[in-house]
Amino acid sequence: MAAEDLVDLLPSILLVAILLGTTGFGWYVLKPRNYHSFRSVAILVLGDVGRSPRMMYHAQSFAENGFVTDIVGYKGADLTPALERLPRVQAQYLPDPPRILRYLPFVIAAPIKIIHQIISILLVLLVYIEKPPEFLVVQNPPSIPSLALVQLVGRIRGSKVIIDWHNLGYSILALKLGEKHLFIRISKWFEQTFGYSAYAHLFVTRAMHDYLVKEWDLQCVSPTYYFIVPNEDRGHKVVLHDRPPRHFHRSSAQEAHELFCKLEPLIFAQKSMRDFLPQHSPPYSTPFTHITSAKASLSPQVPTSPLIANRAVISPRGNSPMADALPNYTEIRSPTMRPDRPAILVSSTSWTPDEDFSILLEALGMYEARARELFARGKEGESSLPNLLAIVTGKGPMKKQYMEEVGKMQESWKWVRCISLWLEAEDYPVLLGSADLGVSLHSSSSGLDLPMKIVDMFGCGLPVCALSFKCLDELVKTGKNGKIFKDAPELAEQLEILFTGFPSSTNLTELSLSLANTAKRPSTPTNMHGTRRKGHQRDEEWVWSTWDENWGRVVRPLVLRDVNLSEAKTAL
Repeated sequence: MAAEDLVDLLPSILLVAILLGTTGFGWYVLKPRNYHSFRSVAILVLGDVGRSPRMMYHAQSFAENGFVTDIVGYKGADLTPALERLPRVQAQYLPDPPRILRYLPFVIAAPIKIIHQIISILLVLLVYIEKPPEFLVVQNPPSIPSLALVQLVGRIRGSKVIIDWHNLGYSILALKLGEKHLFIRISKWFEQTFGYSAYAHLFVTRAMHDYLVKEWDLQCVSPTYYFIVPNEDRGHKVVLHDRPPRHFHRSSAQEAHELFCKLEPLIFAQKSMRDFLPQHSPPYSTPFTHITSAKASLSPQVPTSPLIANRAVISPRGNSPMADALPNYTEIRSPTMRPDRPAILVSSTSWTPDEDFSILLEALGMYEARARELFARGKEGESSLPNLLAIVTGKGPMKKQYMEEVGKMQESWKWVRCISLWLEAEDYPVLLGSADLGVSLHSSSSGLDLPMKIVDMFGCGLPVCALSFKCLDELVKTGKNGKIFKDAPELAEQLEILFTGFPSSTNLTELSLSLANTAKRPSTPTNMHGTRRKGHQRDEEWVWSTWDENWGRVVRPLVLRDVNLSEAKTAL
């Protein structure tokens, strides 16, 4: 009888054992910690890590300042080479959501995707990263579910949460669903509730800082469940403008020549380009660069000076018919930009609704019409406007639609071509540094963020024409580094003003020189690691610098307060 009772109770005993085991495991994982790993950080990107440059720059800066760094997100584009070389950086990739979700309605797919993300993120932040990080940095947007999860993990593991406000997540969703949609109201509540407090808030613009501090009353707190600190050290709300990495610069003619030799097959794979660009003969010339050389004499030239000795000497060829048909050189100098080259306009886009690409297309059509008109008027049959090649980089959902429209439009164009290229990470800054003008069509869903593409262009010494929106003047200064337009006719007028007389355009040259002079000004304080002065940030709204200098001035004092205090005491 006792044995039969035991058998009857066995399911209950197993259930109790499972519950106890689950509870024990949950307590082990979720129990509050009163310790963390000193000098460590976990950076959460709820997206493709390789396409999140600001967060990769954060990771590199933390690692270079002695932090063990885990960057968490989805695997896609490659990480920057500098980040991959750092031994203190480890990428923790999240599993992709099930593919079947792509075929389900948004209302069904969204909750399932969020549940999948919650489980994946918690496993990484609570289990796979064994030692609790000192700091948790989260990119916003997206807000759901990442903001709530970092708050939970921060409380459990004793980590200090830093929210990096790139934009407002609900404003981006509103572009797709409409501002009155129920999910938009839920999203705004979620973002406001779980973004309310953190150890530090970072903002990409002064406008975003002022708006969120006033409208949402953002608070800065220290995790008191970890330790208690003085009130003045409990958090910070600071503006960290985007800045380019240190390797971005204006390309030399040699770098431009090598890039266009590499891109030549991609460019000429597009039918519209075959009769548009100047004749060239790689590797000695491209449509934009050439290597000037001296014709050979009957006998090989012998270098007689250090200057000539640095040139490559090529002996005369044999007497074969093919050799006789080719140009014969004895001295090959460094590449230079061709005077008959077309002007290069570069625009980087995500091909999404918040960037109206039709503005650029309409402006290019007006430029074409104006160039034809000037050509017809010209006394010597020459237009005062150059041929214009617009190169559009980036990937996105509306790319195919717009490029098909481009193909139809430029069938009748003579002076303008527009092509789309996808470049490797190392080639992108070289293209920007080789171009003549950049165009930004970013309009901002919230009116509070600034486009990273303009920062990249400025870092490569490229003046920009940018579509006007609120707070753009924090970055683009008319007459100093670019121009601001409101519609296609105004952009077309700016293109004509800047490209008239190309390649010796006075207006374009003035912008380029002004931008170069601004970039050369010293921007880093003598003691960049010292204690920040109150109100110092607002005085530096237009201080150009590299990302490293800017991060060292703004973020380093927040995450290395013990170092700053010891340095301050030593200075005293």
